[in-house]
Amino acid sequence: MEWDWSYVAEIIPALLQGLLVTLEITVLASLVSYALGLVFALVRRSRVPVLSQAVWLFVEFVRSTPLLVQVFFLYYVLPPTTGIRLSALTTGVIALGVHYATYASEVYRAGIEAVPVGQWEACLSLSLPRYRVWTGVILPQAIPRILPALGNYTIAMFKEVPLLLAIGVLDIVNQAKEVGGESFRVVEPYTLAGLLFLILSYPSSILVRRLERRVSHR
Repeated sequence: MEWDWSYVAEIIPALLQGLLVTLEITVLASLVSYALGLVFALVRRSRVPVLSQAVWLFVEFVRSTPLLVQVFFLYYVLPPTTGIRLSALTTGVIALGVHYATYASEVYRAGIEAVPVGQWEACLSLSLPRYRVWTGVILPQAIPRILPALGNYTIAMFKEVPLLLAIGVLDIVNQAKEVGGESFRVVEPYTLAGLLFLILSYPSSILVRRLERRVSHR
């Protein structure tokens, strides 16, 4: 099949629209995973017996089951049992956000534990309020260490968004599938979709690696 540049020009707007949806889901899911991952890490560190064990079980359960199964559960199983019906895009954001929050929680935990013990002891000796210990001393030191890992998870989420094709989200791959199905030409749509992923994910990976080197040299 020959490459048709006029067809490429025709389908580019649809693919860019899909790319916009992909980026929107990635950004929103990243915010959910970063915030929820921090909550999971703090709850587990609180060592409140029932609560921390419940969070541990939830984290292990989510990490041990495929993301696609979780997407199907939220989209097809949850509405009939709870009466809560979410759009495909919202379901995708929640599924990706919660799934990666379980991984981000471990990253936060490692970053918090890497803060020198002397910092904790200094806070105790100064009798700082608990919220000041976390917001003024511990988290400002822990978060720079974990930024590279969170950046890698964001890139991973970006590449996982096409899984949401299964529930009808019109991301870039689904847009490629749609336009390919209408014209019976598949080479251009899927090739362009792959190139657009490469154009965004490869420079992002380089930036994360540079951030890792900068953090490791501190």
